[in-house]
Amino acid sequence: MPMLDHLWIILALPLAGAAINGLLGKNWPKAAVNSVAIGSVSLAFFAVVETVREFLQLRADQIPVVKSYFTWMTAGAFKVNFGLQVDQLTIVMLLTVTFVGTLIHIYSTGYMAHEEGYYRFFSYLNLFMFFMLTLVLAANIVVMFVGWEGVGLCSYLLIGFWFLKQSAISAGKKAFITTRIGDFGFTIGILLLFWTFRSVDFGTIFLKVSGMPSDTMTQAGVLTTICILLFTGAVGKSAQLPLYVWLPDAMEGPTPVSALIHAATMVTAGVYMVARMHPLFSRAPIAMLIVAIVGAATAFYSATIGLVQTDIKKVLAYSTVSQLGYMFLACGVGAYAAGIFHLMTHAFFKGLLFLCAGSVIHAMGGEQDMRKMGGLRKAIPITFWTMFIATFAISGVPGFAGFFSKDEILEAAQSGPHANLPLWLLGLVAAGLTSFYMFRLVFLTFFGEQRFDEHRVHVHESPKNMTVPLMVLAFFAIFGGWFAAPHLVGGTNYFDKFLHPVFASYQVQTTAGQEEASARPASEEGTASPAIDLVHALTGPPVIVGLIGILLAWWFYIRNPELPKKLASSMYALYSLVLHKYYVDEIYAAIIVQPLLWISTNVLWHTVDEGLIDGTVNGSARLAREAGGQLRELQSGNARSYASWVVVGAVGVTALLLGIWMKVH
Repeated sequence: MPMLDHLWIILALPLAGAAINGLLGKNWPKAAVNSVAIGSVSLAFFAVVETVREFLQLRADQIPVVKSYFTWMTAGAFKVNFGLQVDQLTIVMLLTVTFVGTLIHIYSTGYMAHEEGYYRFFSYLNLFMFFMLTLVLAANIVVMFVGWEGVGLCSYLLIGFWFLKQSAISAGKKAFITTRIGDFGFTIGILLLFWTFRSVDFGTIFLKVSGMPSDTMTQAGVLTTICILLFTGAVGKSAQLPLYVWLPDAMEGPTPVSALIHAATMVTAGVYMVARMHPLFSRAPIAMLIVAIVGAATAFYSATIGLVQTDIKKVLAYSTVSQLGYMFLACGVGAYAAGIFHLMTHAFFKGLLFLCAGSVIHAMGGEQDMRKMGGLRKAIPITFWTMFIATFAISGVPGFAGFFSKDEILEAAQSGPHANLPLWLLGLVAAGLTSFYMFRLVFLTFFGEQRFDEHRVHVHESPKNMTVPLMVLAFFAIFGGWFAAPHLVGGTNYFDKFLHPVFASYQVQTTAGQEEASARPASEEGTASPAIDLVHALTGPPVIVGLIGILLAWWFYIRNPELPKKLASSMYALYSLVLHKYYVDEIYAAIIVQPLLWISTNVLWHTVDEGLIDGTVNGSARLAREAGGQLRELQSGNARSYASWVVVGAVGVTALLLGIWMKVH
């Protein structure tokens, strides 16, 4: 049975796992719940591997593979099929989601072993996998929207998994409401997309847009409007300025949730959507500039907040927001393949960082404050070395996965066809800040003196079902970026080459009728000297600022551990501003949340609901009750009273008949 003809199986497996555990798992032993949860996502991963094998045997004219299974909705000209598709971009996302997702499911069996609602947790995780895979496989934007909203629902459920904890409940609501703001714009964008192209299928839309003239920087048309509206949804889902505020609070959920949803998969949905819709964005230069500006600004802004956070998961949360900014910067300067490359490598090293943080928290008995850690590297060596590897990767140290993808992004921002030097500079500074705060995390957690009571905290390494996924991800944090390694010596960037057909298919044509340089694989651009290219890559600005960040972190937290306190005291105003995250949450509360609550309470509730609606309903009831009370007094049970009313009635009827007779005659 060819998997390419039955892509629905990839979706059905995790959905079945979610349904089985959700309906039956409550009374099952944990081993049975594990078998269903891990088995379903593992089978989905193997189904994806078989899909990739079949896909690689196809001819170029058979790609993308689109399968329409049934007509889902029809309303006049509006028709939506439940269609799934596979191309090179889909393949990268499918492998990343299912592979990392399987490892995190395995890790969760150890991390969540003693939690109530065990079956419910894995049911939610499986349901998330179903919606994420739906988003990735969708052949039209309406099916994508189902996955888009579904992962938002699962995020809400998993952030608030500990529903007896008020902070978790609030964080879940905050995530759900904040992302709805972006999704409102996304919904309008979908409607405008259909109104413009009379279709929601990607293939039809991209074919029609390829024959349309591009918007310009001086004239924004419907394409620019559509792209900005779609990007609004990406800003919410992928936690970019100004809708990033939900992601740091989402750390209230269990750590495996942070690793899977808020680092490796869901938050990258916005990046994937922009890359998927690149035929539109490439023809809307204003929208692309907005994407690049938001991405670069978010990368820098979030990195500054990460410098002073003390909660180990909050540091990683702001790091995630910053790294997502890099991906949007790549898309904004037309380097879509570089953005997807960083999405993949980020899934490896950031997923690993969160899982290592969970292992540290597990070892420390639930403690998350790095100021209460220190000296843990000998007590939990596997966690230490794997986290050290992931930190090298995110810092862009040569040879590690993050080096290859981050270098491509900054190179495109500096010298690509849509280069923007101010944005490149922001990205470069953010790279230095990333190295600093990540090594600050490592040094505070694993080095120096122990800052906890050994008699109260029994530090121990995590069990194998937690450490084995760490080691597997550590391998990919090192070697996951080596697809691009030959490019350093003038060879082929195999990742870029693999994605080239996707991003070259509907490229904007220049006046000469040739594809823009951004669509060419790096291997076609030529090179002066492999040795010179290698030296340039290993000694370029991104590497230099990264090393400076590492050295500064060592100087501050190993060589002179009292220096950070002195510096914070001498620059207290700036330190306090960054520590309180620029008071953005407080500003939002004062400007948006409190006024809306006042309007809701005083206008919508007391005036409209209680005064108008309840007043009308209750007033009608009160009037009927009073009238009934008056009429009830007529039924006194007194025979004289009844006789009197009979006489009155007879007189009245006689008078009425007499009046009618006189009028007739």
